[in-house]
Amino acid sequence: MVACKDWHDIPSGPVFLRRVSVREEGHYPEVAVSFLSIACYHCVEPACIPACPVGAIRKRQTDGIVVVDQQMCLGREQCGGACRTACLIDAPQFGTEPNGKMQKCDLCYDRWENGRKPICVEACPMRALDAGPQDEMESKYSKIDDTATRNLRKP
Repeated sequence: MVACKDWHDIPSGPVFLRRVSVREEGHYPEVAVSFLSIACYHCVEPACIPACPVGAIRKRQTDGIVVVDQQMCLGREQCGGACRTACLIDAPQFGTEPNGKMQKCDLCYDRWENGRKPICVEACPMRALDAGPQDEMESKYSKIDDTATRNLRKP
C-alpha cells in the first residue's frame, strides 16, 4: 500500500489504490488470520466504464488495463462517484480535495511499458503478489477459487 502511494505521489489520507483486508476466523484456540490484497481487478467487463457519464474510463485494447482520464472526469462532487458505486470492490477512489478526480489502480502501465511489473509486486516483502496476463497467471498458479472475495461483494 505504501509503495503504491509513494510511486503515484498520493498524499497521506484516505486514498489507497491498493488495500489490504484482514480476515479473522475461528475461535480460541483454533484461530486463523489471513490477508487479502485488493485493487482494481481490471475486469473483463468493468461495471465502472458504462457508469461514467462522460466516458472518462476505458479499457486499453492492447492489454486490458482499465484506465481513467482525469482530465475528462467530472469529479466526485459533479457526478457523485457513479463509477465507485458501480464497482463491486470500491476500486475507484476520490481524494479529499474539492471535487477530487477519480483515481484507481492502473497496474502501473508505465512500468509495464518499460518491461517492469507493478510497484506493488516488486515491493511486496512476502512476494505474495504477481501480475500478468490471465492465462500466464493461471498456468503459473492454477485457477484460484474466489471464496475469499465473495464476502467483499456488495449485496
